[in-house]
Amino acid sequence: MIRGAFMPSHLPKTPHRTDESTVPNASQSRIDKLSEPMQIARRGFINFLRIECGLAAASIEAYSRDLEALMLDLQSRDIDDAIETTPDALIAHVRSMTAKRGYASATISRHLATIKIFYRWLLATGKIETNPADHLDQPTKWKKLPGVLTPGQMRRLLSAPCPPEKPTKGMPPLWMRDRAILELMYASGLRASEVGQISTMDILEKIGVVRVLGKGDKHRLVPMGTPAQHALEIYMSECRPMLISAQSASERRDQGKLFLSRTGRPIERVRVWQIVKHWAQVAGLPKTHPHMLRHSFATHLLMGGADLRIVQELLGHADITTTQIYTHVDRSKLHETIKNLHPRG
Repeated sequence: MIRGAFMPSHLPKTPHRTDESTVPNASQSRIDKLSEPMQIARRGFINFLRIECGLAAASIEAYSRDLEALMLDLQSRDIDDAIETTPDALIAHVRSMTAKRGYASATISRHLATIKIFYRWLLATGKIETNPADHLDQPTKWKKLPGVLTPGQMRRLLSAPCPPEKPTKGMPPLWMRDRAILELMYASGLRASEVGQISTMDILEKIGVVRVLGKGDKHRLVPMGTPAQHALEIYMSECRPMLISAQSASERRDQGKLFLSRTGRPIERVRVWQIVKHWAQVAGLPKTHPHMLRHSFATHLLMGGADLRIVQELLGHADITTTQIYTHVDRSKLHETIKNLHPRG
C-alpha cells in the first residue's frame, strides 16, 4: 500500500469508477499507439487512481487523457518507457503545449498536476530513483481567472432558444429543452456533466430546489429560481413527452432522467456543450462554453452581496479556496464601495 502519500485530498479536483473495459474509443486509439512498457505503466497508474484513491470516473478519464498525451509526446522524443524520462524531456513537453498547441493555462495546470502525480507514483513504487518532474513549476502558478458573462449577455443567451421560423410537423420542440437546460445551469450553477445526471425525481417543485449529484458522488440541494422552474414546466409538459416514443418507453431508455435526446435517451455532456455553444452563437456571444454559466452564477451572486461560504455550498466545492477564485470579479464595485462608505473615499 502506498496510499499515505496519495490521499484523495492531495489530488487536484478535476474539469467527470472506471476500468480498462470502459475506455472510450478515442482514448483506446491513443493507447494502441503506446509502447508495451508505456501501456503497462499507464494501466498501473490508472488502477492506482481507481482503487487506492477512489477517484470518480470523470477524474480518471481526465488524468488518463493527460497521461496518454504525455506518453505519446515522450515516444516522439525516442523515450519508449516512462522510467527513462528526463527532466529536459518533460520541460520540452510542457513548452510544446504552450508554444505549439496553445492550450489554456487551466488545461496546462491540470496536465502538470497529472505529470507530477504520475512520477511521484513511479518513485513511490520503486520504478524510478529520482523524480524528473521535480523541476516543473507547481500548477498553482498557472491559475487563470474564469471567463464570465455579464448579466446582459446572460439575458441574451437565455432568450436565444425560440421556435424555428418553419417548425417541422411532429418534431419535438427541442428549443424548449435547450432553454430549460440553460436556465437551470445558470440558476443553479450546474456543471455540464451534472445536467445529464438529473432525474425527474430530483426536481423538488414544492420547495423550488434541484438535487444535484456532483463530484465525489456528493449530493447538494440548490434553489432553481422562478424562470428556471417555469422553463422546466414547459419542457416537461410540451417537449419531454414527445421525446419518449412507445418503444423507448417500453425499453426505459430515458432511465428516469430529466433531459433527453431525440432518441429518448439521457442527454450526454458533449451534447450539453453543443447546445450552449449553438445558442451562444445565435445570441452573438463568441467563445462561450458551459462552465461560463457556472462561473457567471457564482460571480453574479457575489456581485449581489452573497456570502462566499454560501456560494461554496451552492457550487459543491469541498474547499473554499476553490471558490475564492470568484472574488476577483467586479473591481469597479470595490472602488464604488470604498468611495461611498469609507471616510476618506
